[in-house]
Amino acid sequence: MDRIVIVGHSIAGVTCGDTLRRRGFDGDLTYVGAEDVPAYPRPSLSKAALHPDPVDIAPLPTFAVATEILGHRAVALEPEAVLLDDGRALSYDGLVIATGSRARRLTDSPREYTLRSLADAEALRARLLERPRVTVIGGGPLGMEVASGAVGLGCEVTLLNPGTPLARHLGPLLGGILASLAAEAGVRILDTVVESVTETAEGMAVTLPSGEVLESDIVFTGIGDDPEVDWLASSGLLVDGRLIVDTRQRVLGHPGIVAAGDVCWLDDPAGPRRSPVWTSALEQGRVAADGLLLGDDAPERDHPFYFWTDQWGVSLKVSGTPPREDVAPVVVKGSVDERSFVIHWPGHGAAAALDMRMPVPRLHKLAASRG
Repeated sequence: MDRIVIVGHSIAGVTCGDTLRRRGFDGDLTYVGAEDVPAYPRPSLSKAALHPDPVDIAPLPTFAVATEILGHRAVALEPEAVLLDDGRALSYDGLVIATGSRARRLTDSPREYTLRSLADAEALRARLLERPRVTVIGGGPLGMEVASGAVGLGCEVTLLNPGTPLARHLGPLLGGILASLAAEAGVRILDTVVESVTETAEGMAVTLPSGEVLESDIVFTGIGDDPEVDWLASSGLLVDGRLIVDTRQRVLGHPGIVAAGDVCWLDDPAGPRRSPVWTSALEQGRVAADGLLLGDDAPERDHPFYFWTDQWGVSLKVSGTPPREDVAPVVVKGSVDERSFVIHWPGHGAAAALDMRMPVPRLHKLAASRG
């Protein structure tokens, strides 16, 4: 293997490139990145967007000697070449697909904001500093972080989500605590889906199934993302529109091509699944490099799910997936009533630390314990 092309220039792609070099690959290595800026940590985007003062986001450290083609997108894939939007064709004998995902939108209005890029963060921050009325659609991690930051900047915020915010991600206990903190901060939380979103002369109008119309100056949409796989439509790599990888991040049926990060689906006995979080992309990038160089001799993906968020004045770390049903955890330290604790769910492979210092390796160890 002499020429490896990495399409995607965020954490999964950069980690894969660094790992390839550390494993001894000394051939040609080329990155292709859609944004015309050095790679940066995307979790910092919400901080940059929601801070009253400008926040400099430091580039990701990288140790790989490589050619970087930034500000250009891959538009198609041929058997031995990646085609770019400027007409160039990059030949390869090893390919890494790490093109990430794009935020879902409900309108084409400039008054609807999402958060996936540095440009998104700068635009959102500039608007929030004007203290608009904000409707947040989606009570997942990003929607709740944006709601928290918007309140902190003095905005009036309404959040729409079917069910308790974050409960689908973190279970009823943790989701309920964060939702309570949001309500106490003044957020109006409505348990509902959205019928339609339209732009008006004054701002945005969100119509609910009940017929109620919510008016605000802007809408922030945080309803998930879609993998960036359009450029692979005629490649033969997709299965029912999905880029599926094995436990070594190799694209199914194509051992010379690996994928990592938000773009891919993980093959699983229960059906393909995604893990669109920063720490998963980091680990998948490492596994993908080994999978490309070592094939069947590469170690399989084996990394516990880890998630963290800062919102409503508290910090939350979670290892594993808390049970979706209402299962009482074991309190290791602190108090659930005081909303400051370390807890775990024996037998469920999950642990959490809310508003309390806990090293991540210790949290993983606690999650794996059964006692």
